[in-house]
Amino acid sequence: MLGAIYATLAALTFAMNNAAMRRGVLTGTAAQAIALTVPLGGLCFLVMSIATGQIWSIPSFPVVVVCWLACQGILHFVIGRYFNYEANKLVGVNISAPIVQLQVIVTMLLAVVLLKEEFTVLQAIGTVLMLAGSFGTQLHKAAKPAAPSQGQAAVSDAAINAKPTFKPRYLPGILCSTGAAIAYGVSPLLVRAAFESMPVKNVIAGGVIAYAGATTAVLVLLTVLGSFRRSLRAVNRNSTTWFAAAAALVAISQGFVYASLAVAPLMVVTPILQLSLIFRIFLSQLLNRDYEVMNTAVIMGSVVAVVGSIMVSMTTDYLLNILNIPPLLADVLRIRLDAGS
Repeated sequence: MLGAIYATLAALTFAMNNAAMRRGVLTGTAAQAIALTVPLGGLCFLVMSIATGQIWSIPSFPVVVVCWLACQGILHFVIGRYFNYEANKLVGVNISAPIVQLQVIVTMLLAVVLLKEEFTVLQAIGTVLMLAGSFGTQLHKAAKPAAPSQGQAAVSDAAINAKPTFKPRYLPGILCSTGAAIAYGVSPLLVRAAFESMPVKNVIAGGVIAYAGATTAVLVLLTVLGSFRRSLRAVNRNSTTWFAAAAALVAISQGFVYASLAVAPLMVVTPILQLSLIFRIFLSQLLNRDYEVMNTAVIMGSVVAVVGSIMVSMTTDYLLNILNIPPLLADVLRIRLDAGS
């Protein structure tokens, strides 16, 4: 029960992070977000590592493990986040999040090809559902404006223009979302490569190393790119506040993930974490109603994507057992489609 609560809080705080970041990029840029959130996230992980005592294990990490984790930090926290934040700015969280969620498919396919893990019929169906749900959110038709009444016609142009309007830029937004999905999808394999030979997997200490690598990359970019420095100097107070909140929330979310995995099986935690996609929709309506696309396609596509991600990320046998699938159908869904079958 406690593990499920931690996992739910992790999903909720991660969704809150997305909503806060969306507010930040309304007046800021993805580059500003990276420059602020990466060092702040590293500081949060440093505090967690000190609190848990894992900070003292860092000197025992082999050089090759440090290199893997540093590369993972750059890929995930710099490249992946940049694409994710830029997608949030271009199309909003409701449109970008289901596509970014395709990271589950990227990770699974790479695991099948490189690590020879199994790929079953059930996971193939889940993959199709994720793709259908993710791209189903793009089925949006602009509503035809209703004819104004006599009273509405009297509203001044200034009042009309005062209401914010959000026009998604679909093509670049989808491309950035896809870039984030690829970066986030490759990232877990680097973590696995790093910890594969480690007898004790101090993941929070590993997170400190990953953030250190990412922070170093950000400092190099600030040193080399004048446009990056000018962008950071131009950040306003409103964006800074939201970026700081997003950095704190994502660190809290990761802390809840580790806490949930410490007291509950992965098979319990994984499906609950997928609820972050649903939480994002409600938080977007609460905080960013005027800056998001919200329609039936977005809601249904997100739900379908969540179902698909659960089917892909959970062990086939475990999922079939808890659903009590009839034996004949279960045997079909267990059929392996990978080369190892």
